[in-house]
Amino acid sequence: MKVVGVTAAQSGKTETILDVIGERLDTRPKPIIYVGPSKEFNVDQFEPRLMALFDEAESLAKKVVRGRRMKKTRKIVNGVSIRLAHAGSSTAIKSDPAALGIVDEYEEMIANIKGQGDPLGLLEARGDTHADFVTFLVSTASLGFVETEIDPVSGLEFFKVGTEEEVPSPTWRQFQLGTRHHFAWQCPHCDEYFIPMLKHLVYNRKGSPAQARREAYVQCPYGCVEPILDKHKELMNETGLAIAPGQSIEDARADRNLPDTNVYSQWTSGLCSPFQTFGQRAERMLTAIQSGEMDKLQTATNAAGGELFTPIGGDVPEWDAIQKLALPYREFDIPAGALILTCGVDVQKNRLVYAVRAWGARSESWLITRGEIWGPTDEDGVWTDLAELLASRFGSMHIVRTFVDAGFRPGKKEAVPEHKVYEFARRFSRTVYATKGFETRPTPLSVNTIDVKANGGRAKYGLDLVRLSTDFFKSWVHERIRWPEDQPGGWHLFEGIDEDYCKQIVSEARTKKPGGAGFTWIVKSKQNHFLDCEALTYAAAYMIGIQRLRDDPATRPAPEPKQQQPEPELETAGAAPAAKPPAKRNSGFLGAKRRGGYL
Repeated sequence: MKVVGVTAAQSGKTETILDVIGERLDTRPKPIIYVGPSKEFNVDQFEPRLMALFDEAESLAKKVVRGRRMKKTRKIVNGVSIRLAHAGSSTAIKSDPAALGIVDEYEEMIANIKGQGDPLGLLEARGDTHADFVTFLVSTASLGFVETEIDPVSGLEFFKVGTEEEVPSPTWRQFQLGTRHHFAWQCPHCDEYFIPMLKHLVYNRKGSPAQARREAYVQCPYGCVEPILDKHKELMNETGLAIAPGQSIEDARADRNLPDTNVYSQWTSGLCSPFQTFGQRAERMLTAIQSGEMDKLQTATNAAGGELFTPIGGDVPEWDAIQKLALPYREFDIPAGALILTCGVDVQKNRLVYAVRAWGARSESWLITRGEIWGPTDEDGVWTDLAELLASRFGSMHIVRTFVDAGFRPGKKEAVPEHKVYEFARRFSRTVYATKGFETRPTPLSVNTIDVKANGGRAKYGLDLVRLSTDFFKSWVHERIRWPEDQPGGWHLFEGIDEDYCKQIVSEARTKKPGGAGFTWIVKSKQNHFLDCEALTYAAAYMIGIQRLRDDPATRPAPEPKQQQPEPELETAGAAPAAKPPAKRNSGFLGAKRRGGYL
């Protein structure tokens, strides 16, 4: 059995943990392991509060073994032990069996303790000798993107379940594994239940933080005119209830029709905290917003609201701003100044997604076409169609380099058919490269020879695999979409570009990792394939040397046929590639793709 509690800071998490420990040791004594975020936290903060609990509770005070047997990190109470372990020591976690394991602030813990696994997994292994072992995890969450949805049974608004890519927060992923209870309030004015969220907190975002503290209130989502004030909070918390998706209000009151899982999980908004007023929460949020710093806004969202933080706003433009980058040229036209074409292909289970982009001096670029080739990618049909696309002439130009994703984005749930990608790259080895992306790399791009054959096994021939820094190339795309209009090097689209493409370009946001250890990309939408394609088109142009091209014709890159081990950083201009033999084409090819896909 596992219990997961997710909420904001200053919401009584530690008090709840102490209550659970005290009740268990007093009435049903069995060994307990408490895992805190650090040794210093355990010794300086938690242990004194634990001893205060033992001393103040009359029924426990006389059951505590004192003297030499009492340690800072191990107590004997009512004949059983309670050990204080921390995330930095696997030995302490693995030292004793337990019937109750408590994880405090899981989000702050290191993901791997000296190569021996994550703290939660180590703790759960301690319960193998107790049939009634329970894990109790309580924490705030951090990064992620989840939308909301209206439950058809209760009519309440819940957070949707996000994918692993959308939710980097380990705490929130644990919450999603369980019953997903949300704590609901009953409006003091209309008596309707609703689940409070930060978006229900009302304050003047153009005023001062002090004004926000004085004037903030909560607005019922059902249109009540009267504001919900701090004076209503105590009663709303008393009459509130935890309700899971699929339950009615009556079900929640009767504790029936629960989701089929052995994990009870509950999210409670930071607005429910009895220790913080609405004004204090609003003041913290507005201070963070006005600072313009993503780290502060994340801290406020996590700590004040208990909600996931999605780095949007100033970090990524709205999708309609992408549409404004369109110029008055048509799809498939080659604008003046274009010198080479590259193509990026993102491989999905059921389709190939592609973008073709033209490049000129100072990395100025124009989208020529984009689309999707539908069909199982572990079969030959879509690859034949892709070969037809790459052999096509666009105006007077051909595509000179293509990058095909063989695992471009870390963490994909659907496996890419690597052998098909490698087989295609080997078949068109003069202009096509297979690629793999990595979140961090010492250089933007490198090429290594690997040994493969069509069925994925090993063979005596080599294949050039391009390893890419996803952060470098995606960051470049997002930088260029904000490029000043009066400066050379713009990133352009053809007229009439569709909404779906534009939304996919801003479907991810770059943000610092917790603790400032590098950057990560947060997925705001699972439909993010054109962003990957555009990153690949630039990576292909970068390999040729487009970033070194100025207005001098002598510096114009012309890719040469692949050598045995090309050096992308040093590749120089050379003779244009020999013309390809004509490919078999469907006479309706271009017309079928004018709306971006195969018909």
